[in-house]
Amino acid sequence: MDEDVSISKHPMVNHLDVRNASFSVKRFPRRLFSQFIGLYPILLYAYPSFSAPMMDMQEPDIVRTLKLDSGVRIQEVFEGDGAEAHEGDMVEFNYVCRRSNGYFVHSTVDQFSGESTPVILPLKENQIIEGLKEVLVGMRVGGKRRALIPPSVGYINENLNPIPEEFGPRRSLLSHRNEPLIFEVQLLKVL
Repeated sequence: MDEDVSISKHPMVNHLDVRNASFSVKRFPRRLFSQFIGLYPILLYAYPSFSAPMMDMQEPDIVRTLKLDSGVRIQEVFEGDGAEAHEGDMVEFNYVCRRSNGYFVHSTVDQFSGESTPVILPLKENQIIEGLKEVLVGMRVGGKRRALIPPSVGYINENLNPIPEEFGPRRSLLSHRNEPLIFEVQLLKVL
């Protein structure tokens, strides 16, 4: 009984079951642990065989953004080598439309099968949204551009193209017409 009393007075054993009184808990000092964690990256640097191989880093290509007077911002993803589109031309193109936060709205390319249903539109006012017309004019066949189109030159009217024919995608697109939209456009043909 004296043994039980002396064990229960010990501060470490108060939380342990008395039946396991012979069991002792040793704690790893926090300072030693933090020093080890602090040295770990240095060890990996000094002995690279302990770490994963490092990849050679290359400088990224400079992405230039052109801001037009209308507020449209255009990035040339890659320049095509075909015919150039001019105002009034009929053009065939694929596009992906997203909200400015990156959420998907609509696309002419199916994300699962990769099948595309390109849009054929004239580059004329009152037929295509003004911002997208500004993106396509001057673009070459085979090229790809990404553009941020503000609502003032976007879907200011429900009759402007490109707009999906299906009810769900059409409703989704028109519900976001009062916010900036991002279009990724690939020019396929100038007709």
